[in-house]
This record gives sequence, C-alpha cells and structure tokens, in this order.
Amino acid sequence: MIEIIATNADEAKIIEKLKADRVELVTAFSEGGLTPSYGIIESTVKAVNIPVNVMIRPQPVSFVYSLEEVKVMKKDIQVVKSLGANGVVLGILNPDKKINEELLAELIAECTGLEVTFHKAIDHVPNLVKAVTTLAKYKQITNILTAGGLNNITNNIQRIKEMIAVKKDLKIMLGGGLNFENIKTLITETKADAYHFGTAIRYNNSHFEAINAEKLASLVDLIKNTEK
Repeated sequence: MIEIIATNADEAKIIEKLKADRVELVTAFSEGGLTPSYGIIESTVKAVNIPVNVMIRPQPVSFVYSLEEVKVMKKDIQVVKSLGANGVVLGILNPDKKINEELLAELIAECTGLEVTFHKAIDHVPNLVKAVTTLAKYKQITNILTAGGLNNITNNIQRIKEMIAVKKDLKIMLGGGLNFENIKTLITETKADAYHFGTAIRYNNSHFEAINAEKLASLVDLIKNTEK
C-alpha cells in the first residue's frame, strides 16, 4: 500500500492517476503537516476515488495540545466526516512524550466511521514497542505512521521489526526519510504493511515544489515490483 502526501485536489488527481493507493491531505507541508481548510478537504475528496485521509493537527510546535486545541481537533474531525473523507491522521502526547491516552480516547470517540492513523508523533515516544501495544487497544486506530524513531529510518530497522511483531490488527506504515535509495531494503527487511512518501516524489525533493509525475510513477513501479 502506497500513501502519498497531497496539499490540494490537483495533486491528489496526479496521485490517483499514477496508481498510488491513498492520499494524506495536509497544509503547511514544510511544518510537518497541519489541518487543511474545509474547502480544500471538500474539493479533494470530490476529485478522486482513492481514499483521502486528512491531517488533524492544529499547530506545529509540538504534539502536546491544550484543551482548547483538542476542542478544535474534535470539530475538525466532525467536518472531515461530514465531507466524506476516508479517515483522519492524528497523534497526541503528554509533556513526558508518552501517549496521552485520555485525550486520545476523546478524539477517537469523534471518529466513528473513519479510518484513524496515529502519525509520527509516535517517533518521539521513549518506548516505541510499548506505544504500539498501547495503540493496539483502540480498535478504531487502523494505521501507525512511523520511521521507527528519530534517527535515520534505515538505522531503525530492528526497532521497526519489533514494532511489527506486536502490532496485532494494526498496520505499520513506514514514512519519514523514505526514498528511492532505501525503499527496496526497507520493504525486504521489514515487510511493513504500507509506505508513505512526501518530498521524495517532488521536484528537488522540496516541500515547496510540485509532485514530479515521472518520479512518482517510477516509485510506484519500484515498490509494486519489489513487493511481488
């Protein structure tokens, strides 16, 4: 399964045309992704037939949110649901960088009928394997997006394998530092469920440039041939 970041409907159309499987829709891409506007969500969902999962993140400073920010996140989830998106992408931590289970449960309660991805906030948690077992308790969480920690993803292969070993019904999606040079190794070594790309398929590998259709087509072919 291949997920590609898009920032608008036109990018989502390219992603669908070139046979990737799912869109993660964000704004403020260079800040790690924030919640896009309602108009962008609506136009993107209407533009494509592949699933669109929408980032729910109100600020780029940290993954620790105030109660007011959590209220905003709940409202954004409700809007995403009303606009027909496939799912949401979220994560919430305590100041000690462990998962904030109390507020996570509140957010998930708003997600009935939506697929939920816990995003790369998990890479900041002290014990990632334990974090996977914690998230596995929440049946509505379907995916975890991770690089296996804050180091280069290729240095985290052993930890990724350990996370996969305890994932139960969760799908582990690798993302953060994936590129043409390392993807075959990561597929072969980890056999993860899904792969997530952002700058690797853009011109000059830049957050600020457009999707390079040729690169994306080559990447899709490379992954699907490697997975065979």
